[in-house]
Amino acid sequence: MSRASQHRPALLSLTTAVPPYRLEQADVARFGEALFGGSFADFQRLVPVYANAAIAKRHSCVPIEWYAEPHGFGDRNGLFVDHAVTLLEDAADRALAQAGLERRDIDMIVSVSSSGIATPSLDALLVERMKLRRDVQRLPVFGLGCAGGILGLARAAQMALSRPGARVLLLVVELCGLTFRHGDRSKSNVIATALFGDGAAAAVLTAEPDDNAASAQPTLRAWGEHTWPGMLDVMGWQVADDGLGVLFSRDIPAIIRGHFRDALDEFLENNGLSLADFDAFGLHPGGAKVLDALEDVLGLANGALTDSRAILRDYGNMSAVTVLFVLQRVLSRGAPPRRILLSSLGPGFTAAFGVVERIERR
Repeated sequence: MSRASQHRPALLSLTTAVPPYRLEQADVARFGEALFGGSFADFQRLVPVYANAAIAKRHSCVPIEWYAEPHGFGDRNGLFVDHAVTLLEDAADRALAQAGLERRDIDMIVSVSSSGIATPSLDALLVERMKLRRDVQRLPVFGLGCAGGILGLARAAQMALSRPGARVLLLVVELCGLTFRHGDRSKSNVIATALFGDGAAAAVLTAEPDDNAASAQPTLRAWGEHTWPGMLDVMGWQVADDGLGVLFSRDIPAIIRGHFRDALDEFLENNGLSLADFDAFGLHPGGAKVLDALEDVLGLANGALTDSRAILRDYGNMSAVTVLFVLQRVLSRGAPPRRILLSSLGPGFTAAFGVVERIERR
């Protein structure tokens, strides 16, 4: 969707939050050896994944010792709800402060997560906890996986456009570590221990007439998505008695090399843009091999996606949240870029796209 008309959704603020426990990759590798070494025949063959993940550290809502014991789905999900609400409140308050707003100023909420279940939804829990207005409109979104950060921005932008002047609070949280299953000896579960982290992000959006927008303010110019046929088993959850088991195909880098560019070019053409129009990229770092594949199809030098690689190194893959960490890093530069291309990949198998552009005044 492109917005070249009177109103354009503006990004008034963007903040991130992480839980208190920091997991060094070297410590996680030793943990994996102790847990899997004697009970998983192929573990030694998978050991290099810890070094090859290009991750130095991550954050977790529970200490590493928690992962050494079995936990039922109810235990995991209870922790998810408690920690998700705490992280989102922190991120939301800082996003409001950054935008110069109070809690009572929020008119709408979009909440995005796929790593736990909450009914009442996380946004309803936050309305109660933060004493938000009782007439706030809520949209909880589940199941978008890693694509949820960008598609959450898109849904928040659409809600902002539906009521010009309204303030929309976007909340995204993923506690991927809690999905680790102690008794699961699958390759995917082992790789998950080398890859996933926990985090949250919050943003405030509004749609005002362009004449009222601040100079050089970041706005969402366009957003879209593409879901490929016959790829439902590429990424997602396998629901088991003890929790959500991660499902991701080893073919994702190959799929990117074979299919991503065509979907991206179609999105850009539909919005009157080309790849040459961008001076920055905010791409979800699903993993080191995923970034290698994205650099190949975009015609970039190896290692060129420095912002995505830095977030992967310091935070790991936090599913939907990660791309918002990347966007925050890009926007915080001393000389912010004029136009940023956002992209992430999630269950479906779906590519999410977004264009962040600064409004320039003469």
